[in-house]
Amino acid sequence: MTKPEISWNDFEKIDIRVGTIISVNDFEKARNPSYQLEIDFGDLGIKKSSAQITALYSKEDLIGKQILAVVNFPKKQIANFFSECLVLGVYSENKSEVTLLSPGLPVKNGLEVG
Repeated sequence: MTKPEISWNDFEKIDIRVGTIISVNDFEKARNPSYQLEIDFGDLGIKKSSAQITALYSKEDLIGKQILAVVNFPKKQIANFFSECLVLGVYSENKSEVTLLSPGLPVKNGLEVG
């Protein structure tokens, strides 16, 4: 089932950028197994995010990985942590695993998806 149709103006409100993961820590207080990420978005600076990606990625695999994230959501408190962006990924069929979205080639941090 697809979601409701949106307008081009709706899509233009979403700010999706490329960033590089620079630090990864276990998120002990999260309800589901998660990591706390710090992501370098170039001129936008470093933003934090919580991500439930422990099933497919080790902390070591993530350092230096470029990802896509929505950077214009308001901060969201998760336990004692404030997530500043939403890392994008693809759910497995049973939603137990998430595969991160990333550019096919290295690009400059902070570039926009459009």
